[in-house]
Amino acid sequence: MKEQGEKRVVVIGAGIVGASLAYHLAVKGASVTLVEAAEVASGVTATSFAWITTSHRGPDPIAALRGEAVNDYHRLETQLPDLNIRWTGALSYGANSRALQQPSAHRLSRSQILDLEPNLRNPPEHALYVAEEGALDAVHATHTLVAGAQTLGAKVLTQTRVLGFKTANGRVTGVETAKGIIDADVVVMAAGTGISTLADMLGAPLPIHASPSIFIRYTAQSNLVQTLISSPEMEVRQAADGTLLAAEDYLGDAVENQPMAIALRTANAIRHEFHGVDSIEPQLACIGLRPIPADSIPIIGYLPNVKDVYICVMHPGVALAAIVGRLASEEITDGKTCAAFGPCRPDRFFQR
Repeated sequence: MKEQGEKRVVVIGAGIVGASLAYHLAVKGASVTLVEAAEVASGVTATSFAWITTSHRGPDPIAALRGEAVNDYHRLETQLPDLNIRWTGALSYGANSRALQQPSAHRLSRSQILDLEPNLRNPPEHALYVAEEGALDAVHATHTLVAGAQTLGAKVLTQTRVLGFKTANGRVTGVETAKGIIDADVVVMAAGTGISTLADMLGAPLPIHASPSIFIRYTAQSNLVQTLISSPEMEVRQAADGTLLAAEDYLGDAVENQPMAIALRTANAIRHEFHGVDSIEPQLACIGLRPIPADSIPIIGYLPNVKDVYICVMHPGVALAAIVGRLASEEITDGKTCAAFGPCRPDRFFQR
């Protein structure tokens, strides 16, 4: 049972990051209202490759967060078993291997690669393998988090667009929607690329770019791909139901680079790379718009010039959703400062 005087928190955005925040805030005893302009998991979450990875190329200001991301998902699994995470491990090879900066990556020989991926036609001489990594169905996971939050008393308002904010004495005291004003002690913006518009309403512009990428879903036979593979030819994994998922770079709006054209080229690459591809048909090919701050570092924390507004936007959102949801909820409900969020504070965009 929640105590009197509980903190009223409105979370804007019901993608996986907003859902994780709503769930963790509800666990902490906050009175949570989750507001979504469309439907749960209808934004970039629906087009996420959903790789739970700790790997990163080059210097990493958020290494402390990334390094604990997997552990936090294991914690979340014990609380919400319906998350259905597939811990297959990730196999990377080629000059752009994402695992190069991962201490737990193991260098495998060709025979070891074939032990993991027996259907590969031309395995490389060597690859890097991170056994603890995996992936999930981001839409399903988001709905599971939202259901968990609702069980703890959170309210969920879909098809509810934010029109503005109620303010008093330099602080935000509520959210204005077409369905009325929702009073709040803290407003959390977790609306991905939509945060730019919301922040503009408060006179606090944030440089968040909508970075396009291609998400593809194929029908294919089961047990074709055993791990998650990241190589120069493809980034591919297979879901429990046999669906094959791929992620590709956005190459522009020319006809030959439309999502379905890229899906067909990637299907040919998969046929070339794997033995026994009986059939592979694109089921979905679309563009997802990833929210990436201008300096590529997550923005997490309170706005410096408007009180009681907490920003939470990052890429990769899926990989960091569990740990950020937990740590941000502690900051919001307990006033506990998280040192790992140091490089992520919004203040960096408002310094003169």
